[in-house]
Amino acid sequence: MRISICENYCEMSKEAAKLIASQINLKPDCVLGFATGSTPIGMYHELCEMYKKGEIDFSSVTSFNLDEYYPIKKSNPESYNYYMWDNLFSHVNINPQKIHIPDGETLDPDKECEDYENAIAHCGGIDLQILGIGRNGHIGFNEPNDSLDTKTHVTYLTESTLSANSRFFASIDEVPKKAITMGVSTILKSKKIVMLASGSSKHHVIKELLSEKVNTAVPATLLNIHRDVVVICDKEAYYGNDTEKC
Repeated sequence: MRISICENYCEMSKEAAKLIASQINLKPDCVLGFATGSTPIGMYHELCEMYKKGEIDFSSVTSFNLDEYYPIKKSNPESYNYYMWDNLFSHVNINPQKIHIPDGETLDPDKECEDYENAIAHCGGIDLQILGIGRNGHIGFNEPNDSLDTKTHVTYLTESTLSANSRFFASIDEVPKKAITMGVSTILKSKKIVMLASGSSKHHVIKELLSEKVNTAVPATLLNIHRDVVVICDKEAYYGNDTEKC
């Protein structure tokens, strides 16, 4: 695991965007795994600017998103489908036929999960997966538990996650209680993983991750068994509110 400590959120976003651009330039038909939430927004904006400058070409890229609320309409401004089009897809030349996001409107979520898993396998797996990290250590929507699902599945969101995500909704009551998410094994099959973390609220889970221990109570620690992980964080996430290193 490689750690990159950036001065601030802006620097973190630029470094993450450069890694994705390098992957695309190295393998134009690569398969990218995208994350949502507040942390990657700066990275997506940087990618849009790089595209405008002619520095990257998304035309042959295939993408898979980590997760989606369930149930939720694609037109809902808080859906991850809306998020991705708003922050990235509508600003670059990615082929809509190569975009994959779990369907929050499906009437058969179990089949949706199976089909999503098969689609990833059919594309040869994910070359580079972007991850954020929840305040409780979740990756995707794989919440802390005694045991974790390996494949794409429907999961109930914890009170901690509902509370954290309520800032995007009018109230906590409007936050969907479930989500469709890639499983831990699906994520770990990615050839390269890049995790982003920003802000002192993420310090304690970054500290757990860097302890090199594996604990399903902090799902992100499972990344310690992957052979190629880059953690890009700002100083607040790494050091917290004090000067003690992780």
